[in-house]
Amino acid sequence: MMLSKEEIRSIYDRVGKLQDTQKFYEEPALRDLVAHAGFDGAGSVFEYGCGTGSFAHQILLHDLSPDARYVGVDISSTMISLAKKRLSSFGERAEVRQIEGSTLLDAPDGHFDRFVSNYVLDLLPAEDAATTVREAFRILVPGGRICLVSLTHGTTFLSRMVSSTWTTIQHRMPKLVGGCRPVELGEFVDGNHWDVLHLAKVTPFGVPSEILVAQKRL
Repeated sequence: MMLSKEEIRSIYDRVGKLQDTQKFYEEPALRDLVAHAGFDGAGSVFEYGCGTGSFAHQILLHDLSPDARYVGVDISSTMISLAKKRLSSFGERAEVRQIEGSTLLDAPDGHFDRFVSNYVLDLLPAEDAATTVREAFRILVPGGRICLVSLTHGTTFLSRMVSSTWTTIQHRMPKLVGGCRPVELGEFVDGNHWDVLHLAKVTPFGVPSEILVAQKRL
């Protein structure tokens, strides 16, 4: 059972301040993403689902060049408020704005070097996730990279148990898991338009995450 955009907004408006408590399983996946995203060669980054701004703060501080710019969007007003506060020290380099939840992005064609979306596609219906990836293709420059992290299906005994239990809860009581469910990112990335540069899974504390970095074909 998938949550509506209104239900998703309501949940993350309510629990947004607690979102960073999930770092215990998210951080290893995000570190792997950073290691393969090539942020040091990016002049512009668009993040779909910026959350509290924690990931943006990290790459602006440690990985992007001093003149690189960042744009982040999110459906939750709580997340936007937290992200704006966290990124305020970067001034005009970092722009954060709230969206209504459309997968059609308010961004020009061929404008960004990197498109990032962490733990968002696992919230969306499959058709919306596929649309998001198509929009990423549209707004990226030729040779730009899409950088994704999501919950996924397990690869070890413990992680398979966790992902199976998570899926059962999501089907019956999706609000308990914030609407997220395990997905396979490769299902959304069309091999006719993307070259996959990196695809991996990590399972800290038995919670499986998938990392995908792909390059827009020239």
